[in-house]
Amino acid sequence: MSLSSTQQEFTYHIAQLIAYSQLLDYGLTFGDAYRDEETRSRRGHPDSNHGRRLAVDFNLFIDGEYQTSSEAHAPLGHMWKSLHPDNVWGGDFDKPDGNHYSRRYKDYTV
Repeated sequence: MSLSSTQQEFTYHIAQLIAYSQLLDYGLTFGDAYRDEETRSRRGHPDSNHGRRLAVDFNLFIDGEYQTSSEAHAPLGHMWKSLHPDNVWGGDFDKPDGNHYSRRYKDYTV
């Protein structure tokens, strides 16, 4: 699958995730989506899928309260992974990053 096709499918899945969050009565705002090369390098992830437009970080609000734990994102993370076998949730990382939702592309995961 081409990068463009993968990006389009990723975007569609993000729309489904946002719609699902509304069913749970969760509020979402965008955190990081696209990151340029300088930002990726500065944050220690020069090959991040944010640069391929295949990753997004969401700010999660439950009952109006901003959530910082990966556990709070778990219902969204499980739904995200169910949409496609290449969808990756940051809550599963060795150092959990629950607000991170991405798509594997070729050999790149994060």
